[in-house]
Amino acid sequence: MELKLTKPVVFFDLETTGTSVTNDRIVEICLLKVYPDGKEQEKTYRVNPGMPIPPAATAVHHITDDDVRDKPTFAQIAREVEAFFEGCDIAGFNSNRFDVPMLAEEFLRAGVDIDFSRPRFIDVQVIFHKMEQRTLSAAYKFYCGKNLDDAHSATGDTRATYEVLKAQLDRYADLQNDVKWLSEFTYYTRNVDFSGFFIYNDKGEEVVNFGKYKGRILSEVIKHDPSYYDWIMKNDFPLNTKQVLTKVRLREINPQK
Repeated sequence: MELKLTKPVVFFDLETTGTSVTNDRIVEICLLKVYPDGKEQEKTYRVNPGMPIPPAATAVHHITDDDVRDKPTFAQIAREVEAFFEGCDIAGFNSNRFDVPMLAEEFLRAGVDIDFSRPRFIDVQVIFHKMEQRTLSAAYKFYCGKNLDDAHSATGDTRATYEVLKAQLDRYADLQNDVKWLSEFTYYTRNVDFSGFFIYNDKGEEVVNFGKYKGRILSEVIKHDPSYYDWIMKNDFPLNTKQVLTKVRLREINPQK
């Protein structure tokens, strides 16, 4: 089933030096833009992470230090990547939990404050896990009847994710061919920051989602424990998490702004 789109959707996948949003970096990114008329546009970038690629990461995606030694840093391609996402919704596989937070962090490190509040996000892995409980390679075999020979390459994983979503729409009558519905269906929690340290409650209030203040209203924590803000800002939290915390703090200081 082809996607019913009112605006383009960018399917994307990252290969990285590891799984830490704060400490690891992107080494490859593939972008596949699908337009409402079915036209496709694809770009793949190898990226110099500015740090050694651990052997364990290379064992997964087969990208070595030599492969990216002469490639641009993410900061050098950030504006071009931002332009590719402009005006689009976003889809990926395990993207809500990893790829989107990692990409947002790289943008912030590059000084690009991309507005990720506008696009709707579809996580194809969530659909798969809710329906079948498998990996991407198994999903590709299950839904598309093909082996994913180039698994763990950004290009192979990105295109497989796109094909799996279309096959899921064919298979499950309960799935609506609508980006807004799919976005809502594939969100586990209502994250305030991409990493989910803060989430929205049923009243739309920001709530702490970890540590000793878990379940507490964030603005109340900031008010009653001023050191909490400094603690997060000085420790190893994602830049996006610190950005969200700062916005809430400034809103409490200047409630009319």
